[in-house]
Amino acid sequence: MTKRGVMEATAVCSHSRLSNFENCPKKFEYRYLLDIPAESEGIEGFMGKRVHEVLERLYLAVERGHVPRLEQVIRRYRLLWDEHYDAERIRIVRSENPPSFYRINGERCLTSYYRRHYPFDGSETLGIEHRIEFPLDEANEYRMQGVIDRVVRARDGALEIHDYKTSARTPPQSVIDRDRQLALYEIGLRRELDERGPVRLVWHYLQNDRICTSTRSAEQLKRLGDETRELIDRIREERDWEPRTGPLCRWCEYSERCPAVGGGSRVAAPNDPPEPATASKPTAAPEPAPARKPAAASGPEGATGTPPGPGQLDLL
Repeated sequence: MTKRGVMEATAVCSHSRLSNFENCPKKFEYRYLLDIPAESEGIEGFMGKRVHEVLERLYLAVERGHVPRLEQVIRRYRLLWDEHYDAERIRIVRSENPPSFYRINGERCLTSYYRRHYPFDGSETLGIEHRIEFPLDEANEYRMQGVIDRVVRARDGALEIHDYKTSARTPPQSVIDRDRQLALYEIGLRRELDERGPVRLVWHYLQNDRICTSTRSAEQLKRLGDETRELIDRIREERDWEPRTGPLCRWCEYSERCPAVGGGSRVAAPNDPPEPATASKPTAAPEPAPARKPAAASGPEGATGTPPGPGQLDLL
């Protein structure tokens, strides 16, 4: 791969692109330099995408003044699951778990989130699946991009950056406080919104029904910008693209062609699955949310009344 090709691949970076290089330079080469399409998708990531899609639809419905019942939320999730599930393409590494195991986990994620946050009026939504792109330097030689699950103005006036996680494990606070992704988003949002006040980073670990928060000082954000530019320089100077083996190889979509894995042989299973992929992201940032209208809903359980008809489901 030529230097020009690497420069093109890092003209605009994302947290996931940087993480792919840190985890395995060979995977970075396959995906971003050789443009080899993934022929399969891990079921953990597939489930995560469907959950993200439903939460996006949920908050768009709330913005329109309609709070769907819980049964509508779950029904939409099941419809999206059935619509996108392809047994030939979806890869299940933990073969002892049938697809229904992961589908039910997704339903539990949505149910716990719904019950905790109903009727979804605790804060003002400023953006849903909000696309952001921003420089890390004045010369505009290092640019980052990403999509924020939800941007929020909290009741105390703080700006909040929310991220949904469907992984089984909740990391300790020490790991949360070192998270790069949402801190990079803070750099970008502060620039985009000219935000001078406090910013909170918020993670929703849905399987465990836990909310984790963290903040960054101006000094920490500056150091993060410096470290991220240094990492991009390392990628631009890379020549060997050597594979880095580890427990995550079993979940890699390129494992069957990777020389380190031996053309399809597998390494030992880890104790926990990898972080699932996030939902597919839109190509343009949504407009800021309109003023919230009074929401109509019978209650968080959604257990009364007739099942939602097609017209009602379209609201979600």
